[in-house]
Amino acid sequence: MKMTGLGKLLLFLIGLALVATAIFRFGPSLWRSSGSRFGSSDAPAGSTSAGSTSTGSASAAAGSRALPRLRLHGSNTIGRDLAPALVEKFLNRQGATDIRRVPGAEDEVAVEGRLPGESEPVVVEIAAHGSGTAYEDLAAGTADIGMSSRRIKPDEKVRLAALGDMTSQAAEHVLGLDGVAVVVSRANPLESLTLDQIRDLFSGRIADWGLLGGPAGPVQIYSRDDRSGTFDTFKSLVLRDASLASSAKRYEDNRKLSSDVAADPRGIGFVGLAYVGDAKALKVSEAGSVPYRPTVFTVRTEDYRLSRRLYLYVSPASPNPWVAKFVQFALSDEGQAVVDAVGFVGQSLLDPVNEAAPALPTEVPAEYARLTRAATRLPLVFRFETGSDRLDNKSLRDIGRLLESLSQPANRGRRVLLFGFADSLGSPEANRRLSGARATAVAGELRSEGVDPEAATGFGSALPVASNETEEGKGRNRRVEVWLK
Repeated sequence: MKMTGLGKLLLFLIGLALVATAIFRFGPSLWRSSGSRFGSSDAPAGSTSAGSTSTGSASAAAGSRALPRLRLHGSNTIGRDLAPALVEKFLNRQGATDIRRVPGAEDEVAVEGRLPGESEPVVVEIAAHGSGTAYEDLAAGTADIGMSSRRIKPDEKVRLAALGDMTSQAAEHVLGLDGVAVVVSRANPLESLTLDQIRDLFSGRIADWGLLGGPAGPVQIYSRDDRSGTFDTFKSLVLRDASLASSAKRYEDNRKLSSDVAADPRGIGFVGLAYVGDAKALKVSEAGSVPYRPTVFTVRTEDYRLSRRLYLYVSPASPNPWVAKFVQFALSDEGQAVVDAVGFVGQSLLDPVNEAAPALPTEVPAEYARLTRAATRLPLVFRFETGSDRLDNKSLRDIGRLLESLSQPANRGRRVLLFGFADSLGSPEANRRLSGARATAVAGELRSEGVDPEAATGFGSALPVASNETEEGKGRNRRVEVWLK
């Protein structure tokens, strides 16, 4: 039967009505779930749609129809717990109420709240798909802030050159520090392991404690699961290209893992710094460096080898005013308190660190021992850009933190001592000059702010905290310690 022109027209109009109905009903959800992860690649941050907020919490797509005011993409370590906690506190400080998390797709969440005088909720989008996506999404324009548990690579910096210098102080911000404790039972006589030994234990290359000088017996490995930010850190700092032994017992919970290791004389595991519990945290060293036990102090100074920086990256010329406001909050003392509360290590010097500085090694330069006698070391170390005596971005901000600490009643009138160190490249005399120049550079920064250090002395390549065989290790060894007397 042949359809008339009128029949065709009626069918066309019916189909058009069905499409319009679908768009009206499902359009916002489809928009949220399409495109780049949250589907916001073409949405200008800070704008809002005309829709209303859903009361459900099953998914981000079913939540607010408002476009995100701010988009944080990248590291799973930062994005799982820390970023949502920071955003909640940040929105609270902006005056928002009814703040809540709206889960989305895997490793995605929206944090929303209502600001006074605004009919639409303010939405902050968090997508935690790995540090590499921080740089990819910044380049694509689908993120306002990149979260990364490693520093930007040279090729990534080149790709993002259109946004500005991504290693400048305006673009690169150290949000906090992360540390992983390697734990054994207190019945295990071992006190210290090298980074290579830890890698061999967890990869299964060393399967008997007798090979490390302990009582003979099989090694039982305890590990966090693959979705854990702690595992992400451990893999990055320890395993690297090696695979975790298939015999490892996997855990979702730090506390349970630590408790089981504490009860197993043949067990070894790793946990976040705050979850050592009744287990024993081992000292860790690398290729001749001084071994340090993990504490808030040694992670904050980055002397402990299994510590790393957590970064936020932004375009220096971002047109979104929420970017600067959020970064400023995250780096403030209040924001750093959130970093501490979530289980990472913040950088504020206003609150005292419970753990004392580690005891000095038995062999130290005589002049260093003399100058530090009756002095107190601060949980702060200044480090430098590669191949220069220019302070890195974290250290430039730490100058302000140190000045704020010195202004506190407990520190007024105390004298500042600065001790510089170098890597082992070059002659001992050259290294002593270089380390002295670094201490002098920090002293110059403080003098420009009205603080005149009593001492600024270099000790060459003494007391390495990392291997001098790698660029990363050499960078850690080029440092300046701060003591008060």
